Amino acid sequence: MAKFEDFEGRTSAWCPGCGNFGILKSFKQAMVELELEPHQFTIVSGIGQSGKFPHYVRCNTFNGLHGRSLPVATGLRLANHRMPVFAFAGDGDCYGEGGNHLTHAIRRNINVKLFVHDNQIYGLTKGQPSPTSMEGTVSKIQPMGLISESFNPVAYATALDCSFVARGYAGDGDHLKELIKKAVNHQGFSLVDILQPCVTFNKVNTYDWYKERCYYLEPEYDSHNRIKAFERALEYGERIPLGVLYKSERPCYEDRVPAIEAMPLVKQVSAPPVLKELMEEFF
Repeated sequence: MAKFEDFEGRTSAWCPGCGNFGILKSFKQAMVELELEPHQFTIVSGIGQSGKFPHYVRCNTFNGLHGRSLPVATGLRLANHRMPVFAFAGDGDCYGEGGNHLTHAIRRNINVKLFVHDNQIYGLTKGQPSPTSMEGTVSKIQPMGLISESFNPVAYATALDCSFVARGYAGDGDHLKELIKKAVNHQGFSLVDILQPCVTFNKVNTYDWYKERCYYLEPEYDSHNRIKAFERALEYGERIPLGVLYKSERPCYEDRVPAIEAMPLVKQVSAPPVLKELMEEFF
């Protein structure tokens, strides 16, 4: 059985106090408790401070282009649908550049687990507003305040009937660890939006700001009730619910692909004779 230290990667370049540290620790603890070994899963990321996540975890990794973690994760699942694939992204990376990929990953219900580091700012590029920045946010490029309204990812995912929608907080590692485990154990596309302070560039959404507003969903809360889930998902401001907001059970994309029904692509014989003959016609 793997230990926490077995997942140690490179030395982090994140700012001291960054919410990313809480996410990293919770993820490694979740992998230990799920009894996954480093070689048994793959992490994919795009660009941003969240994009560095694979550098800090010892496992199979792929660090690609901005907003493109989900297409790569989808390809990995179709190549080997027996290997868990986890995508890590930032709010700008996923809800901005990668918004189209998020929409269609939810629609297909590919069995990928997406963890979004939501600090409501572009941290890597020095603090521009992101899609989840609150209206009126003042930044270096928006000195008069952000005009656009804030994007609500959990309401959006619930509206699209996403298979698993949750919101966590980097400041509560134990709760976040449990959410990660639930997302991994769920069959279908899972979105965990993780609120986290950016201690360098976001001076509004601080640890104290979240502490005053975040609350946990009640034990009797029914996450299968989509209407109620949508009502909770719309709560953001004075009160912010944490937990599994919505779940639904429907077939995964991989389960509906005949070519991989018997075995993963990686275990199938490549280049059958008919394909070889066809290729030779062109080359």
